[in-house]
Amino acid sequence: MIFIGVALLVAAGLALMISADAGSLIGLNEQQTGQLVPLVIILIVIAGGMFSRRRRFAELFGGLVLWIGIFGVAIVGYTLRDDIQGLAGRVFGELAPGIAVVDSNAGTATFRRGMGGHFQVRANINGAEIPLIFDTGASAVVLTAEDARKAGIDTASLRYTVSVSTANGMGKAASVKLDTMNVGGIQRQGVRAFVAEEHALDTSLLGMTFLETLKRYAVSSNALELVD
Repeated sequence: MIFIGVALLVAAGLALMISADAGSLIGLNEQQTGQLVPLVIILIVIAGGMFSRRRRFAELFGGLVLWIGIFGVAIVGYTLRDDIQGLAGRVFGELAPGIAVVDSNAGTATFRRGMGGHFQVRANINGAEIPLIFDTGASAVVLTAEDARKAGIDTASLRYTVSVSTANGMGKAASVKLDTMNVGGIQRQGVRAFVAEEHALDTSLLGMTFLETLKRYAVSSNALELVD
């Protein structure tokens, strides 16, 4: 009972802190500080159970330090939750690059930024799984010669007459039309694309000839959202 009373007193004290906007001292606004009140009460009540039975001082002290540590980690985690979510998204993007989080009801596909800073997108082109790098600077979808062959395109019969700028300098590419292209569940047919000459491009690119068919696309610090 004593500890329940203490918990209520602490809650009252926190309520006063909230009204004074004391949470701003640790980077919390008034609403966020208010959300901590139930957590504090729960932790105090649980800690109070430790003292409800006779224990040696060393056990009590160790348990108290443990709960203080847990409470401290909870506070820090809550304060830095946006940074932690961003880091978690980057790690997921690196461990599973190109995997889309699909919301079929909203018609969206969301990709996480990889550790390299790029958005890698797994696309299905003419039935072949091909990784692409999101690039609004590319006027069209651009495939490497190797990826084009995976998609069933006969690269030997193409005419490489289009000048393109790549990371390796100026090169030549051939204009083609893709039978089918699926990115995160967003399906398109007849998308115009370029096939780069052999060794002219390191990675295939998701360019504007696909992006301009979307309702919109949006880039945040750690996420790429495509909306059909």
